[in-house]
Amino acid sequence: MYIDTHAHIQDDMLKDRIDKVLFDAKTNNVKKIVCASYDIKSSCDAVNISQKYENVYAIVGVHPENCEEYNENLEKELANLCKDKKVVAIGEIGLDYHYTKENKVIQKEVFISQILLANKLKLPIVIHTRDAIGDTMEIVRKYANCLKNGVVFHCFNASEEILNEIINMGFYVSYGGVITFNNAKNLINIVEKTPLDKILTETDCPYLSPVPFRGQINEPKNINLIIKKISEIKNIDLNELEKIIENNTKKIFKI
Repeated sequence: MYIDTHAHIQDDMLKDRIDKVLFDAKTNNVKKIVCASYDIKSSCDAVNISQKYENVYAIVGVHPENCEEYNENLEKELANLCKDKKVVAIGEIGLDYHYTKENKVIQKEVFISQILLANKLKLPIVIHTRDAIGDTMEIVRKYANCLKNGVVFHCFNASEEILNEIINMGFYVSYGGVITFNNAKNLINIVEKTPLDKILTETDCPYLSPVPFRGQINEPKNINLIIKKISEIKNIDLNELEKIIENNTKKIFKI
């Protein structure tokens, strides 16, 4: 059985046919789906979906692209959502300088605020970092004492040096459809060097569909292609890898 640890099934591309999406996932042996958020609306939607479907869990938080909506009242809303037993982490949070660098200060402040919130609530965090790994790691190092409940670097795609530091801190890295792309040779090398007990798998649907569905709307049912690719890279039996990833997921998200 497979687990998709980072899916946006509340996204507009999927939410109107969510019953079919979840049915197709189950048909393809997807056991559990963790629905990740990016703003307060998607956080509320994720919790609502997790309440309706037994095999769905929620991650709530504000993505760096939406950092300017973050305020004290919104933080209280997030904290209130976290009272629900199906909420397993704060995320996806972090830094993203790909489209804009003008609001770096605000991004950092909001990232730190959500780290402190997760620490207060004794929840792990799920980090998004794009074109910002230096500043991301600087904050992670500075607030390491607030990250005792666990960290996942979602859609990991950084250097071996960063990987080693993350692993030494006891954190997890999650891999998605990008590892199946033809231009992913460097990332495949990173996957190869990642300890099995620190690997999670995700689709990040509806984005980043794995080959042979690249460019199409992604769904949790495609997680099997990602896990199969990791089994090939790591030269490990697929069934054994499934069990390892399930155990890793239980450890970080308590599900």
